[in-house]
Amino acid sequence: MPVTIGTASNTFANPIGLLSDCHRRIELFLRALLTVTAEVEGGSLDAEHRQALDASLKYFLHAAPKHTADEEEDLFPMLRELDRPDLSRILEHVDRLEHDHMTAVECHCEVEEIGERWLRQDHLTRKETIRLRELLLSLSDLYTAHIAVEEQEVFPIAQEALSDAEKTTIGRRMASRRGIPFMAESAPPAT
Repeated sequence: MPVTIGTASNTFANPIGLLSDCHRRIELFLRALLTVTAEVEGGSLDAEHRQALDASLKYFLHAAPKHTADEEEDLFPMLRELDRPDLSRILEHVDRLEHDHMTAVECHCEVEEIGERWLRQDHLTRKETIRLRELLLSLSDLYTAHIAVEEQEVFPIAQEALSDAEKTTIGRRMASRRGIPFMAESAPPAT
């Protein structure tokens, strides 16, 4: 299932906006996983639930790590390089956000394992279903707090503090990470 990266107003020329767009996709696919788990409760998957589970697992396996790399390899290091004492609070947030990323990866590995088993076997044990629900609820709590800090604290400062050249560098690297040509003036294609 292709996922469109960006909107008419958020292209790679506005990488901070694209990072927010990625958050909407994270929320969408996590909601899909929670819905499938709640509605099917580890039982046999119909075509719609199977597709939603498969697409969501693939998103978190392939696309979400690119978002994490966008932040940890580009945005966060650039913020750390800024010589501004007023950014100390933001940099404390960044340290915590990186820890959140590690926690999310651990949870997603287990979600992936259980979800793939569900797709192969077409059912889960009660214990597996309970564990999957616990993991997804933990991820939901983590992402709710994580996204709020990024969008309310970190991203506004990044938008203001980073130069246009720095934002262009981030946008180019984001595009490259996805194998998409950098296009400053138009919305990027689906990937």
